[in-house]
Amino acid sequence: MIRVSHLTKRYGAHTAVDDVSFEVGAGEVIGFLGPNGAGKSTTLRILAGFLGASAGTVTVAGHDVAVDSIEARRCIGYMPEAVPLYPEMRVVEYLRFRAELKGVARARRRAYVDDALRRAGVLDVANKTIGHLSKGYRQRVGLADALVAKPPIVILDEPTAGLDPNQIRETRALVRELGREHTVVLSTHILSEVEACATRVLLLHKGKLVAEGATERIRAMRSPTAVDVTVHGDAQAAAVALRAVDGVASVDSIPAGGEDPRLRLRVKFGGAGLEGAEGRALATERCIAALVGLGIGVREVRAADGSLEDVFAALTADSDDTSRADGDAPSA
Repeated sequence: MIRVSHLTKRYGAHTAVDDVSFEVGAGEVIGFLGPNGAGKSTTLRILAGFLGASAGTVTVAGHDVAVDSIEARRCIGYMPEAVPLYPEMRVVEYLRFRAELKGVARARRRAYVDDALRRAGVLDVANKTIGHLSKGYRQRVGLADALVAKPPIVILDEPTAGLDPNQIRETRALVRELGREHTVVLSTHILSEVEACATRVLLLHKGKLVAEGATERIRAMRSPTAVDVTVHGDAQAAAVALRAVDGVASVDSIPAGGEDPRLRLRVKFGGAGLEGAEGRALATERCIAALVGLGIGVREVRAADGSLEDVFAALTADSDDTSRADGDAPSA
């Protein structure tokens, strides 16, 4: 549905988007991640036809955004971060106006507007003047605008900005629902939104695409260095035994919800053939063998970190290494 090839956008000497390439397939919900200033909004504005590129090509549903802009934009519902609205219009009037501008046939217009009002959760303010709405409701009117023509592709730039916690949950549920009928590109720097909604992640940093892949693969890029082990038996004896295992750097007791104690052991990489996930697995096997040898039961073993937040922090830290990684774990 979307193909971006070597996209670059410069503002004078500043490069906001630097040689970015990716594809988005039909029915995908893409999480566009990155810190503030990473180039997310600039990229989305180019995709939506609101901004021209300095170099590279973008095609939407087979239409080149630069050459065939009108047809490309017919396929997109775009909600910018700062939603431009007419404050003197009532919500329903504004959406009817926008549906007409987007070429929705007169016979379908009322049904399309009603559906957009319902899906965006603004039915209760349909007859209110936009200028009298809260910021959260104005944001939701912008979402209704993006949906009103039933486009195959929906681009949402920070859709939950200004919403209260209940509205945020409703918007996340809506994004998941949209993924059943639309291709969705969701830009945010809130990691929980991506984990709740997206099937695939694109991570930008300083204008470059530094990671791309399914949410699970991106999370796995940051190999956990800690393992939680829940034991049944003498926790002190277990800790002593674990500290003696080759490859274990430290062992700490952590709070556990159940009666059995939980120990967190940090894996020491680099020695004894311990590298990355394989090293963690080998060290964990040695630990379990040591505990079983002492007659201490093992209730549960699980990775203690390696979250999307870990990956985000690692890949967007200020460094010279901004090379792209396609779901492969960086060296430890």
